Formats: sequence, structure tokens, C-alpha cells
Amino acid sequence: MKIQLTKVTLLVCLFGTIFQSCKSSKTVTTAKETVVETTEETVAEKIPAEASVEPSNGYTETVPETDNSFDMVLVPEGTFKMGSPESEANRKADEGPQKEVELDAFYMAKHELTWDLFELFFKQNKELFVKLDDDRVIKIDAITRPSPPYEDPSYGMGKDGFPAVSMSAYSALVYCKWLSTVTGKFYRLPTEAEWEYAAKAGTESAYSFGDDVAQIDEYAVYYKNSDSKYAKVGSKKPNPWGLYDMHGNAAEWTLDEYKEDAYATTEKKNPWVTPAVIHPRSYRGGSWDDDADKLRSSARTASSLKQQKRDPQIPKSFWWFTDSNYVGFRLVSPKVQPSEEEQKKFWQTVLDE
Repeated sequence: MKIQLTKVTLLVCLFGTIFQSCKSSKTVTTAKETVVETTEETVAEKIPAEASVEPSNGYTETVPETDNSFDMVLVPEGTFKMGSPESEANRKADEGPQKEVELDAFYMAKHELTWDLFELFFKQNKELFVKLDDDRVIKIDAITRPSPPYEDPSYGMGKDGFPAVSMSAYSALVYCKWLSTVTGKFYRLPTEAEWEYAAKAGTESAYSFGDDVAQIDEYAVYYKNSDSKYAKVGSKKPNPWGLYDMHGNAAEWTLDEYKEDAYATTEKKNPWVTPAVIHPRSYRGGSWDDDADKLRSSARTASSLKQQKRDPQIPKSFWWFTDSNYVGFRLVSPKVQPSEEEQKKFWQTVLDE
């Protein structure tokens, strides 16, 4: 895949809309104290008929023509300190300088994406969606999908209720485009800022449960308690905003290109390091194969070609990362939905279409 740089003027216009805040909500400016006042009518106007709505909490999306569903949690707009303080144990240089960031409201999946949802994306499942309206079927059929991987991407760790892993950031993004087309609601990966904001959930400690790593077994699947494999999603306690496995289990792709000095160069409002290369991309949260320090809310990891070193395909697959059975992803949907034209520009930017 050839990634091309996008003009700054286009990005400013596009991202301002995709990440814009909802004017019908009233908030204060700190993540710890954010209160969102939303009426049922206001939220319902933004959610398609397939989704059931719980005002101020989120909604459940059922994939049309299937029994598969997933829960989305409302993450309120607000400000937070992105990065870690120099005093934090195990802090890395790329976690600073710590800066105040302002974000618009968005919905985030309660759990990491599971195999049952990811495998609906494969070509062999597209016949499930032939009953949708003709225009949507045509758009779905036009989206390229991955062929079955050379090896079992779950590595025998389980698929029923377990997080989908081993896919590239590109594959995760095309899945988001496919899901957006099927459901009629815009889904994407979170930016690094959105991911960290949601992971911290109003806290300023190393983990969302505090600084005491002795509590980590209650909240995370990681190297010392994983028995060398991931667990079913939601098997540990959630963070204060009701999001599960933000620490551990599967690490999670973000929308950003990884840059060590990103915090020194990005904007305060809805920052995003737009990807211009395949590697490195940023992923977050740590995994079942990581030590506790990698699970900190501010910890960052960069992707590399090493995650494809055993890929038998030449050139290497855009879809599968043979050596990353610890990386998956989590869905995000802006509270204010972008227009069709804005979505089209977004996919052109992130998928080089």
C-alpha cells in the first residue's frame, strides 16, 4: 500500500468536522468533573434504527442481518493531561512532554473487538448481507476483504468471545470502513489521544485503578497471570468509565502514526498524527504477553516490520501480522457523525484510496 501525504488544509477542515463536539451537550472542562446533559431525543437522532439507545450511557449496535452485537459507551467531551509526569515509575521519554488536550465526545466500544464480529468481514460471509438495500450491498461488495490467513491468527487461544488479533492497522481500518457501510454509522479506530483519555477515565495515576501495581490482577490480563494466552473480553474489572481490558489482554491499534516527539508538535484540540507510512503505527494498552509497566495508561508502543517476520507472503501482507497475536483493536464512533463526503475524505486519507 502506498501512503501519500495529505495537504494540511484538507486535514484541518476534515478533522474539525469528524472530531467536532456536540453543541447540544453541556460540560465542564476537566475530565474528572465532566458532566454531560443529553436528552433521549438528541441522542436518538444521532443513532440509526438498528441501535438501541441508553441516553448518557451509550448504545448497543446489532450488525444487520446477524445476531451479532456490541456495546458502545459514551465518553464525554473534556480536557485531560496526555502523557505521564516525569515522576511516574517506568516512564519513557515518548510519554512527554505532558500536555493538556481537549477532546470532543465520542462513543467507544465497551470491549475489544471479538472474533465473531471480525470474521463477518471475510469474503465467505458476505452472502449474509444480500438482503440489505441494493446501494449498501454494492458498497459492501466493493470493499476488498482479506483472504484466510496462512496460519490460524488466534494461535489456538480461542475465538468464541475472545479478542480478534494478528491483523494489521490497515486491516483494522478496512474493517471499520466495512462496518460503517453495513450499519450506516461511522466507525473508526481511536486516536492516541482518545484512547488515552478513555483509558485514564478521569484519573491521573499510572493505571486507571491507581498507582499500586499490586491491584493489577483485578483489572488486567498480562504476562504474570495470562498463562501465555489472551482471555475472553470483559473477564476483569472495568475502568471508572465502564470500559473493559483497557489495560492488557490485547493491545489496541490507534489511528496515529507513531512519532516519539508527537506531544511536542500536535495540536491541543483533538490531536492526531495522520499516518503517512505503514510503520511505525501506535498501539496502546499492553497485552497478555507484556509486563505490567507496558499496561500503564500513558505507555506507547510502535509497530514494526518485526511483527511480520514470519509472514510467508512476498510482499508482506497488508492484512495479517503473523507475529502480532497480541494486538487487536477497539471501535470508536464520534458522537456527532460526519457527513458522507467527510467520511469519504477520511477513508481516502487513512487508506490512500
